[in-house]
Amino acid sequence: MFLLDSILLAPLKGVIWMGQKLGDMAQAELTDKGRIKEELMALQMQFELDEINEQEYNRREKELLDRLDDITKSEEQEM
Repeated sequence: MFLLDSILLAPLKGVIWMGQKLGDMAQAELTDKGRIKEELMALQMQFELDEINEQEYNRREKELLDRLDDITKSEEQEM
């Protein structure tokens, strides 16, 4: 009986495992300071090459800096 249950539930367990891994990867990407700094540098380059206007630059820079601050605060609370 347990073997049959395991066989029938294997696809569901695989989907759940995949979902957890994707969630972990997304969380790691959102809290990666290096990635956010790279995005800031790319944003600066876009602005300097006149690919975006100053208003768009300021809006996106604020979002990235806020994310960076949130990560720093979260790390400080964990210590």
